Amino acid sequence: MNNFELHNPTKLIFGKGQIQKLKEQLPKKAKILLVYGGGSIKKNGVYDTVKQNLSEYSFVEFGGIEPNPQFDTLMKAVSIVRTEKIDFILAVGGGSVIDGTKFIAAAANFRGNPWDILAKGTTVKSAIPFGTILTLPATGSEMNSFAVISKGNEKLAFGHPILHPQFSILDPKITFSLFDRQLNNGIVDTFVHTTEQYLTSSINTPIQDRFAEGILLTLIEEADKVMKLKDDYDSRANLMLSATMALNGFIGIGVDQDWATHQIGHELTALYGIDHARSLAVILPSLLRIQKETKKDKLVQFASRVWNIPTTDSDTMIEKAIQMTEDFFENLGVPTKLRFYKIPKQDFPKITDAINKHFSGSLGENQDLDKTRILQILEAAY
Repeated sequence: MNNFELHNPTKLIFGKGQIQKLKEQLPKKAKILLVYGGGSIKKNGVYDTVKQNLSEYSFVEFGGIEPNPQFDTLMKAVSIVRTEKIDFILAVGGGSVIDGTKFIAAAANFRGNPWDILAKGTTVKSAIPFGTILTLPATGSEMNSFAVISKGNEKLAFGHPILHPQFSILDPKITFSLFDRQLNNGIVDTFVHTTEQYLTSSINTPIQDRFAEGILLTLIEEADKVMKLKDDYDSRANLMLSATMALNGFIGIGVDQDWATHQIGHELTALYGIDHARSLAVILPSLLRIQKETKKDKLVQFASRVWNIPTTDSDTMIEKAIQMTEDFFENLGVPTKLRFYKIPKQDFPKITDAINKHFSGSLGENQDLDKTRILQILEAAY
């Protein structure tokens, strides 16, 4: 096990009706920026409930944060924070809204060009405090300090410990109004977040492995209920908590982490507009096939413990596990092949060039995914 430090200061408030505890979490006399996305919270009742809880506060609204939040949109919110002297931000939405809020919080006090936070990795030294009300389980952004922001055809990540939400309120009933595409994307996103930290090196991390396997098994067991039972609280609660636990730092302590599936997938989203989770579903199976030798021990463990594949030779077990993972995604309605998105093969060098631009050196937990191997992954994913 590798050395590690773990500090997660986010207060998690989970369960039915917990939005009513919002007022208790807000700093007294704060001037608040209420941030949300395309307006779905005005249809499912969340907006009205939030406004009731804000009735004693001075607040300003900022809506319209997109999926894959755009830098230019977020800078409009930054201007509001500065002009209105906002001292607390409340994000109500899914991962994109929360990611966008992290950037707003960081950029508002930033001296210089805020794009440098993303493009140059300039350190964030202070941030406006914020809390979240999660409406879509997927990214885990509600309990971590990382975000991904887009500008044109670039999609870049950043993070800093001061960007943990002060609190996050999670009510699984909110998910009853989500569309199938949002739900199956959330399941896939959570699954791949887990494998990025689990399907790596075998360095004797049994506690972390069991946590990760528990998340994967829960997703597999609950997926059908989540998709077919539109008002089943228990399955939605299990999905919501799985998404949070997959990326709040707990399963990643002391382990080698990969993240190449995300780094390649981000370019597919930036260049072709493929949903984030769907880009992951395309890349993960092929990446595992190309990297099966370096990941062999963990892939055999994955086959046995997660997919319950009988012990045979390792190659057979690994291929069966990858195939069952592909089938799981496909059965959710999420395609696993690049050809579905009509991306021409002649574009593959453009994709690898974009990856090389944004990530210096090779990818993967062993830093062994160079341009040649990434091209092999894209070919295998076609």
